[in-house]
Amino acid sequence: MKAAVIGSGTWGLALSQVLCDNFHEVTVYSLMEDLAREINTCHTATPVFGDHLFPERLYATTDLEEAVRGKDALVLSVPTSALDSVLSQIAPYLEEETVIVNTAKGFDREALMLPYAAINKAFPGRKYPPVSLVGPSHAEEVVVRKLTGICAASSDKETAAKVQNWFANTYLRVYTCADPIGAEVGSAVKNVIAIAAGMSDGLGIGGDNTKAALVTRGICEIVRYGVYKGAQKETFFGLTGVGDLIVTCFSIHSRNYRAGLQIGKADDAAEFLANNTATVEGIFSCKVIAEEAKRLGIEMPLVEAVYDVLFGGQAPSLAVRAVMLRPLKEE
Repeated sequence: MKAAVIGSGTWGLALSQVLCDNFHEVTVYSLMEDLAREINTCHTATPVFGDHLFPERLYATTDLEEAVRGKDALVLSVPTSALDSVLSQIAPYLEEETVIVNTAKGFDREALMLPYAAINKAFPGRKYPPVSLVGPSHAEEVVVRKLTGICAASSDKETAAKVQNWFANTYLRVYTCADPIGAEVGSAVKNVIAIAAGMSDGLGIGGDNTKAALVTRGICEIVRYGVYKGAQKETFFGLTGVGDLIVTCFSIHSRNYRAGLQIGKADDAAEFLANNTATVEGIFSCKVIAEEAKRLGIEMPLVEAVYDVLFGGQAPSLAVRAVMLRPLKEE
C-alpha cells in the first residue's frame, strides 16, 4: 500500500512510522525543507522528536503533488484550522481510488463542521467515504511504540476495515466504528473538558476526586451534545468518548490540559491567549460548542465555564465556584 501523510508534526510522524512498521510505502509531506531533508538523510526529526530514529524507508517531500498522486491512502494530520486550506490544495492531485483518512480533532474554521463532514463537503460522491482515525493516542507514546488502542470511524464498514488493517499491529490495536459523528464529537468536546481539568490543577484545587468528577460529568455533556448532532449514545462509552476523555484530562502530553494548567496558575486566560503559539484545538472547539449549546438549550455547564474563562474574561477561580454552586439536582 502507498500512503501519503500530510503534516510532519508529532502525530503525522508517529503515524508515518506506524505505516512503515507495517511495511507500507510512506511519503510524508512537510512545509519545512530542512525537516524533510533531515528525515531523508539522518532519519530523525530533531525539532519534533529529538534524536528518535525513524525507519529508513520513510520518505519526506515538500512537493504536495509528489506526495498526493498515486496513493492508496491520504492521511490528513493537520490542525483543523488548516483543514479547509489543505483540502483545497490537495484537490487537483487527489485520485478517485485514494482513501482519505482524517486525524484532526475539532471544527474546521470556515463552515464550523467536524472534519468528516468538511471532507465530504469538499469531495462529494467519492468511491470511498473518509475515515476518521481517532481515540486516546498521544503521539509521544505511539512513536516509542507503547501499546495504544484507537478507532477507524466511517459510514462505510468496508472502508473502515481497510484502514483498520493498514494501521493495526502489535502495539497499535485499531477497532472499527460505524458512527463517525459520535467519534468526532467525542474527540472535539473532550479537549474542552481537558482545559477544565488543567485549570483545576493550575488553581491547586484539583486532585483525583476532581478528575473523576470532570470525566464523569464531562461524558454527560458529550452525550447530550453528541445525540443532538446525530451520534449514537453508545459511541461515547468507547475509545473515542470516555477513552479519549480520560487520557486528555490526565496526561501532561495533552496540549489542552497544559493550556488549562497555565491558565489556572495565572487565574486568568488573557496572557496565555495573547502569547500562545501552539495548536490547542479545545479553544476554538469551546467557542463553537458553547455558543451552539446555548442557542439550542443544551445543558453543558463545564463547557460553558471554560467558555466564560476563554471568551468572557472570567477568572478560573470564579468559574469553578459558579459550577460548584449551581442548583443541587439528581444525577
